[in-house]
Amino acid sequence: MNDTYALSAILVMAAVTALLRFFPFLVMGNKKTPGYVEYLGKVLPYAVMAMLVVYCLKGVDFTHMPFGICEIISVLIVVGVHVWKRNTLLSIILGTSCYMLLIRIM
Repeated sequence: MNDTYALSAILVMAAVTALLRFFPFLVMGNKKTPGYVEYLGKVLPYAVMAMLVVYCLKGVDFTHMPFGICEIISVLIVVGVHVWKRNTLLSIILGTSCYMLLIRIM
């Protein structure tokens, strides 16, 4: 594959990505955001986080040693930090760091 082909592929992908991101603003213009979009903006982040928690915990075996202790502690850290600081990124970073540390020492 030559450099011209790779560069043109990257430029086309960038243009399509930009167009897809600008499209709603071009269509809506200065209109007020519909109520259902505002509702989804409030509800979807929590729904996505809940799905991620279910996905992450689906393979945990709570019947055999270590009984999912690493996962439970990490989830509690994420919830505690999020309730305390209301910072999603900080919660995820601390929870992931805690989990990685716990699986190494247990």
